Amino acid sequence: MVGHSLTTFIVAVQDTVGQAAEHAPKAAESKPHIPNLLTFINESFAHHYEVLFFALLMALILVIGALVVYRKRQLIPGPFQNFVEMLFDGLYSLVYAMLGKETDRYIPFLGTLFIYIWFMNLSGIIPLFHAPTSSLNMTASLAITVFLYVQYTAFRRLGSLPYLKHLMGDPNSGVTWALVPVNLPLHIIGEFVKPFSLSLRLFGNILGEDILVATMVALGIMFAGMFGSPIGVPFQIPFYFLAMLTSTIQALVFTMLSTAYFMMVLPHEEHEH
Repeated sequence: MVGHSLTTFIVAVQDTVGQAAEHAPKAAESKPHIPNLLTFINESFAHHYEVLFFALLMALILVIGALVVYRKRQLIPGPFQNFVEMLFDGLYSLVYAMLGKETDRYIPFLGTLFIYIWFMNLSGIIPLFHAPTSSLNMTASLAITVFLYVQYTAFRRLGSLPYLKHLMGDPNSGVTWALVPVNLPLHIIGEFVKPFSLSLRLFGNILGEDILVATMVALGIMFAGMFGSPIGVPFQIPFYFLAMLTSTIQALVFTMLSTAYFMMVLPHEEHEH
């Protein structure tokens, strides 16, 4: 039974890694990663729903964690509450440096965005889990959410005509008005490029982590087969630490760029500090 399970796992890993090498331009479709819980249960179901399943699972874990911290909060915090408070203080300081007194309005969204992306990134290194952010569908959804909220903020805080003038480059002279036919389409294109770049950056880095770890696992299993060992060589372990670092950095980059997009559409006098 153990030998059959190991053989199944080896075949599954080799298939996914082989797909990555053979179809690199179609990485988003082949999804090269270590087989997860859903893959072993039903490969067809996993292919269609694993991103949604693990994204909802991470959201559920975060909701439960938040409820536990809130209901068991103490004046003298325990380790878990202390970690959450330190995380919030750090995020608040970073956002405040960019948004100033507007921070309280946007920190719930931006803080949730960071923690959710961070947990989804890290879930890829947990055995039998999968990183939803290794899918372009998930990162594009997050980026579109940011884009829509930024545009809503721009229209609400600036107004339609002032926002249009902002997209024109705030012309105030004959020369700047003459440049409006150039500035307006460039700024409009720029607004749509922002979510595109956000989604591709996060997707590319997390997918790269998955490919690297899957490759190291396959290499370790190959070495085990060469020497007749029932246990693979854990070549992937050092890369788990690298993945933890890059997952944190990518979640932070996504959040800080989103904060910058909010800062650019807020009235200047309202976010100075």
